[in-house]
Parts: sequence; structure tokens; C-alpha cells
Amino acid sequence: MNLDDVLYNSHSCWMDPSGPDSDVVLSARVRLARNLEDVPFPSRMGEEGAQRVLRMVERAVEDLDRDPQLGPVGMFRLDDLGALDRQVLVEKHLISPNHAQQPRGRAIILRQDESLCIMVNEEDHLRIQSLAPGMQLDEAWRMAQAADDVLEGRLNYAFCQRRGYLTTCPTNVGTGMRGSVMMHLPGLAMVGQARQVFSALGKLGLAVRGLYGEGSEAHGNIFQISNQTSLGPSEEEILRNLKAVSAQVIAHERNARRALLSQTRIQLEDRVWRAYGLLLHARVISSEEAIRLWSDVRLGVDLGIISEGISTETLNELLVATRPGFIQKVVGRELEPSQRDAERAALIRHRLRR
Repeated sequence: MNLDDVLYNSHSCWMDPSGPDSDVVLSARVRLARNLEDVPFPSRMGEEGAQRVLRMVERAVEDLDRDPQLGPVGMFRLDDLGALDRQVLVEKHLISPNHAQQPRGRAIILRQDESLCIMVNEEDHLRIQSLAPGMQLDEAWRMAQAADDVLEGRLNYAFCQRRGYLTTCPTNVGTGMRGSVMMHLPGLAMVGQARQVFSALGKLGLAVRGLYGEGSEAHGNIFQISNQTSLGPSEEEILRNLKAVSAQVIAHERNARRALLSQTRIQLEDRVWRAYGLLLHARVISSEEAIRLWSDVRLGVDLGIISEGISTETLNELLVATRPGFIQKVVGRELEPSQRDAERAALIRHRLRR
């Protein structure tokens, strides 16, 4: 596969708006942490160990590539990629910021439609991730499990009968699974219930993070909800709990939206149309302002306040297309922040009017 086809394309499979509950849920993801037997964890293995892991994984990837359910896939060493290419991969949620910042001895295995990506030598030797649009945790789990089965057939995983899969971080020991749901929750934020809901999620063993996972901020009222531990319950039990709690969050968000429509409709409509007008006509716009306005417009489309001329799929693509790395990739050179703001405004005007 050609990596440029991914780097220049703002569309990813998880942006498809036809997934269930897509008015609230942008995507579902399942990640499996795996390590190789007889190789120190990435934080202690050194350069020689990293290259050894890469060679073993490269041979195993041949089986992934031949699997009709999973392939074709490509494996790319991060130190062969420029910093801008790595930044775009972060912005598309395919690798972590930490993986991009330390490329030496690291790699990514990627399926063309981006539904499957595997980070090699990140915090663990392998981090197998599958993404699906909307509330489709089971679909993401099936894809990740299939990839895991193929790789386990060629690689010896570090596994303990008592503790399960051994991982760098103790919270990942056991199944090594992290399920997460990326939600757009503007209603809860506007009615002032977001903090209360997130506090309740913490008591249920779930974590709430920002757009790019651990350590990132929740721009655009986008939050990622995931399980905190993976030792004890089975994979199916982890996903069942996450789905049940997510269903309650979705219900709370929809109730908040209905309350806004019934109690403050004119103010809500004004906010949505002002945001739409700014996105349509601004000549300079920062990434923070773009995603804040994006949130208002996306809410307006989901509630039918804006009913023509703009699709949910286009709005989802703007989440990637307006990021600093992607803009510079498309323009073909590095830009100063003020230049990026002008290019971003032009790109948004073009996408919304076509």
C-alpha cells in the first residue's frame, strides 16, 4: 500500500456517519497491548532489542497481509518518515504523540482504510488498534482480535497463566485491552452537567480523556471514554460494561439537547448559525477556534437546525483537515502559525461550499 494515499486523504473509515448512535458517538476503538517473550520491554530493550523486534514483526506481518479479512497492510518504519508525516498520523488517531516524537526503532502497520493500525515498539512491543464508526465496539473488537490471532500464530507473546498478558503499564496487565468510545457531548457541556457525569464514570472504573487520548485536552466537546483496568474481567465483560455505560451517557446527552431545544431554542439557533457564518466567511481562524465552532455547527446539523448544504461526513473530515500537520502536508511546506490560520480558513470555506 502507498502511505501517501493515507497522509493526503482527510477521510478515515471512522468518519462514516452511518454508524449507530453517530449523532453522539464519532467512533469506537479497541486496543490490545502485547509484548514478546524473552525481549525486554521497550523502555529497557535498547536499540539492538528494538531492531530485533522490528525484524520479527516484519516477518509476522506477511501473514496479516495475506489474510483476506485483514490485508492488504503495509509496515512503515517511523524513522523513514518526516516529522510532518508523523504528525499527520497522530492527527488521524493512527499513532500516539509519544510514538511520533521518538521515531527511532519504531514502526506502524496500517491497513489502507485505516480500520486497523498497529504501533510497534511504543510503550509495548505491539499495540493493536481497530477503529470503527459510531457505536460499533464489537466490530472493532472482531478486527483487533483477528489481527491478534494471526500475530500470535507467528510470535511468542509474554503471557502468564495467572496474570494474563504482561505489559509495561500495570493497568494493562491481564487482557491488555483498552476499549474506548469517542463522543461529542456539547449538550452536557452547555447545560453544565458534564463534570457531574464524568465524576460518575470515574466511580464506575472508566476514564475520560480528550481528543487525542491520555494527557490531551477536550477541545470541541469531544471526549474519549475508556476502561481503566484490564485485569480480572474478560474482554467481553469489559466491552459489555463500556457499552452499557456509554448508552447512559448517550441518553444524558440527548436529554440535554432536548432541554436546550425546548428551553433556549432561539439562543441555541443563534449560536449555531453564528458559528456556521464564521466558518463560512472567516479569513483567519486558529485550530482551537475552528474546533470550537465545529462543535456548535455539528450540534446544529444533528438537531436539524441546519438541514441543508452540509453533511456530517464533511464535518467529521474537518476534524482532521483543519489540524496543523494536515494543512502543511496539503500545502507542501512548513507554515508559520499565521499562515496556517489563513490556509485553514480557506480550506473550511472551500469544504463547506462545495
